[in-house]
Amino acid sequence: MVTAEQSVEQRPLGQPARSRAATSLKVAYIMSRFPKISETFVLYEMLALQQQGVNVEVFPLINERAKVVHAEAKPFVERAHYLPVLSLPIVRANLHFLRTRPAAYLRVWLEVLRGTFGSLNYTVGGLGIIPKAAKFAYDMQRLGVTHIHAHFANHPTVAALVVHRLTGIPFSFTAHAHDIYVDQHMLREKVRAAKFVVAISEYNKELIVRHAGADTRAKVQVVHCGVDTRLFQPRQSVASGAPFTIVCVGSLEEKKGQTYLLAACQILKQRGLRFVCHLIGDGQTRPALEAQISRDGLADVVRLAGSRPRDEVLSMLAQADVVALPSIRTASGKMEGIPVALMEPLACEVPVVSTRTSGIPELVEEGVTGLLVPPQDPLALADALQRLANDPELGRRLGRAGREKVLREFDLTDTTARLAQLMIGDAR
Repeated sequence: MVTAEQSVEQRPLGQPARSRAATSLKVAYIMSRFPKISETFVLYEMLALQQQGVNVEVFPLINERAKVVHAEAKPFVERAHYLPVLSLPIVRANLHFLRTRPAAYLRVWLEVLRGTFGSLNYTVGGLGIIPKAAKFAYDMQRLGVTHIHAHFANHPTVAALVVHRLTGIPFSFTAHAHDIYVDQHMLREKVRAAKFVVAISEYNKELIVRHAGADTRAKVQVVHCGVDTRLFQPRQSVASGAPFTIVCVGSLEEKKGQTYLLAACQILKQRGLRFVCHLIGDGQTRPALEAQISRDGLADVVRLAGSRPRDEVLSMLAQADVVALPSIRTASGKMEGIPVALMEPLACEVPVVSTRTSGIPELVEEGVTGLLVPPQDPLALADALQRLANDPELGRRLGRAGREKVLREFDLTDTTARLAQLMIGDAR
């Protein structure tokens, strides 16, 4: 009998299966910013599609001038179709469509204006996107793009919709988190115009179908974000005698709940646990977290590591006893989808502690593949971390089950093969 792990890991490294149909695909990826350190799942999805024979072109709405850029992103950066806010080529592309497809061009302006009415962010963003999207449309036709895929259901998908209206090139999009939780303007129109829609969780699928209509259910497909299970492998045993090591990977923002992890660390310190906690990532809440560390006397046990490339994240996961991600739903409705930052440690057989928020329980099954606590509950979080510190065998059992779960449902090669099938149109 072949296990899930064998079926994945016995594939020849670097030689994923290619379908003849996949090699005829030329897919344009639209995203808000590229490269973006907190959205590396988009980068690795594109790389995996390329390995399966799909031609990928990158069309970012904004040129992200990141301080940390993964080495794998550099070839995409070098040939990405970056555009300024306005330029002569953008004006020419808009005049081209006004001259050759005047009705479609004027209709798309009206559609976006009407669809975003009531949301200043969406209206301003949408109207600002149309001129740039018209240039994308012109370039995609010239390049022979056969399919468009947008990541996030907000501005990138507006751009994909505009290109589709002007050219007829089919499009799809992946809905993640804030892009559908906070503001659903034009979501119904986007879903109905798309060839298919990717929901990264069952939770997201149900939300999308509620907004777009029950008749769209078959169009909305659950395709998880995936991780490279060949790279994220079970780590060697953690050195005995080392402090209990907690790692949290994620941008420093309210929905990640790092402030509750620091509060839990204060409780653990008061209990006398010998531990260290590393927060990997950067973001807008860093000053507040630094102040909390100073105020609560946590400087000796908490380290803010900042953003780190993937190889350094792997090294830190190899030393981790547990990965904690105490995600919450913010007052504005922002929350996680299913965080890749939980999939990666599980692929390494590192146990995880998280919260019962959005789609997280679809990955982290309480007592099976990890531990779940209520959001915004530092005491429950501290208790879960203490439980793993006191019972290393529990951590090993959860880690092994977590890797099996990732191999079955979240392997990057499998998820991108499914995505390619949907783009081709022969998914079963």
